[in-house]
Amino acid sequence: MPDAPPSVRFRTLLILGAPGSGKGTQGKVLGSIPRFHHLACGDVFRSLDTRTTLGQKFVEYSSRGELVPDDVTVQLWNANVKQRVDSHQFKPEIDFLVLDGIPRNVEQARFMESHIEVLKVFHLSCPDRTELARRLRKRALKDNRFDDANETVIQNRFATYEAETKPILDYYAGDRIVEIDASQAPAKVLYDILGGVMTLDAWKELEKMKI
Repeated sequence: MPDAPPSVRFRTLLILGAPGSGKGTQGKVLGSIPRFHHLACGDVFRSLDTRTTLGQKFVEYSSRGELVPDDVTVQLWNANVKQRVDSHQFKPEIDFLVLDGIPRNVEQARFMESHIEVLKVFHLSCPDRTELARRLRKRALKDNRFDDANETVIQNRFATYEAETKPILDYYAGDRIVEIDASQAPAKVLYDILGGVMTLDAWKELEKMKI
């Protein structure tokens, strides 16, 4: 399948929030609903083919323990999305792309601007860092990732989020930002997200198509 022309961008919903806010959970649930296709940053790296040129680039940085540069990360993401389009997992003409974990910073958001049309940014907000830390420890122990339950590790993750990821809210500032209380029950968070989606003209057009 040929590359889409530069003017065609994927209709995208971003789920943004501090570690422990539940963005991965909400992304997965949304992705199980028809007309939503969920793609987390972790999925991109987990499905990476290290035999490709791009895959080799990833190995080159990761083997040195270095962060993958933003432009390479976005190239890897773009290649993954194209594979999903080619295999008809993701049908951009009728599906909304739901992203969590990417863009991770403003630079990545800039690189992705030509690929995605961000319709809404759902900010899962929970000022109570004690509650978020509790959730992270619980998840780490459940998944047997004991290092991730370390308090220093958790606080470092919060600091990285505040410094690198949260500024994305300013990048997309305006009526695209939807503030959602992440301390609510997951079902209520989902209800609020869907409520925001249903205000979109793109959603109303999709409903008329009765797919």
